[in-house]
Amino acid sequence: MAAPLRHRPLLLAVVLLISGLPRPAHPFTELESDQIARFQEYLRIRTAHPSPDYAGAAAFLLPYAASLGLHTTTLHFTPCKTKPLLLLTWPGTDPSLPSVLLNSHMDSVPAEPELWSHPPFAAHRDPATGRIYARGAQDDKCLPVQYLEAIRGLRAAGFAPARTVHISLVPDEETGGVDGFEKFARSEEFRALNVGFMLDEGQASPTDAFRVFYADRLVWRLIVKAAGAPGHGSRMFDGAAVGNLMDCVETVAGFREAQFGKVKAGEKGPGEVVSVNPVYMKAGIPSPTGFVMNIQPSEAEVGFDLRLPPTEDIEQIKRRVKEEWAPAHKNLTYELMQKGPVMDVAGRPIFTATNESNPWWSVFEQAITSAGGKLSKPEILSSTTDSRFVRQLGIPALGFSPMTNTPILLHDNNEFLEDKVFLRGIKVYEHVIRALSSFQG
Repeated sequence: MAAPLRHRPLLLAVVLLISGLPRPAHPFTELESDQIARFQEYLRIRTAHPSPDYAGAAAFLLPYAASLGLHTTTLHFTPCKTKPLLLLTWPGTDPSLPSVLLNSHMDSVPAEPELWSHPPFAAHRDPATGRIYARGAQDDKCLPVQYLEAIRGLRAAGFAPARTVHISLVPDEETGGVDGFEKFARSEEFRALNVGFMLDEGQASPTDAFRVFYADRLVWRLIVKAAGAPGHGSRMFDGAAVGNLMDCVETVAGFREAQFGKVKAGEKGPGEVVSVNPVYMKAGIPSPTGFVMNIQPSEAEVGFDLRLPPTEDIEQIKRRVKEEWAPAHKNLTYELMQKGPVMDVAGRPIFTATNESNPWWSVFEQAITSAGGKLSKPEILSSTTDSRFVRQLGIPALGFSPMTNTPILLHDNNEFLEDKVFLRGIKVYEHVIRALSSFQG
């Protein structure tokens, strides 16, 4: 006897699961299918370093924004004018109110195609899982499409913002923001925006709660150089350059393990500890076949990526470097370089309050609730974003990317974002943009 009609979808799903065939595609509306297609089109523009196609990104984004009735401006902060900063504006009904700024960077990190299951710039969508594979899918080319599609939805609903809403699409975030948001934040053009609050990128959440970030860790670079007497590769003697450098590396490794242990024990989050990781080492005498193996070199060098929570005492870290990590009596010299701001304009640690002292926080939190979502405990981002340049000016800024039940794959191989997660993010931003731009406080 044939199965009742109401049971057939379940039976079909069971058969497909057993057979290994892909599940039927999600029944998206025409608008949702178009939104996914726009996301894929943007992902296919190769904005990865070392040669990001900013012109191609601008050619896609500017007409897209103009078609929604937004004002568009292209700014240049470099003489060569090859790194455009795009500014999209939805004017508010009360221009006297400070504006809301939504930020995203156009560039992405490189990808190694041979290590991906799908070409990293093809924006392949797996019909069985809905995963869209592409470099930048999470970090963070989803955001401008979600911003713009949320504005499309709000305009279609007849909503008009009280506060002006700006979208900044910036270059070079992945290389430190020097020719991007850092120069923008110092410009007259930025001051003219009268920004009261900014949203920038966050990270995916493996759980069903959205993550939100109120600070970035501070970026430092440490280079340690060792010197020592050269000698035959067979000799055992004190003070060799590589031996001195290894002492440094082992001391730093002990500090790193203690910090990492606090994260693994659940005592602190990844952004609440000092991270220090070796990123390169140089030593040895080159030869046509590699390196000379019977000479101990007279010089060696190691570089560390060093990141500090904004409340960390940098003077204590400087003393540690001088006295423990690279002491002069071991023929070690060092260079400790600050990358980006470490204090705000009032000389305070750079972070945004997530309590009643910051009215924007309450508005944002309520918007997430109205969208049917929930927030996890606010975090310090373990890496850095353009938000730090805005927080340095005393302007509140939060890092937020609406991706739940999604593995964290920024800068990783096989970076992907599921289509349903992407579409839900558009709806979340409709609530967020409506709330922030209507706030009268």
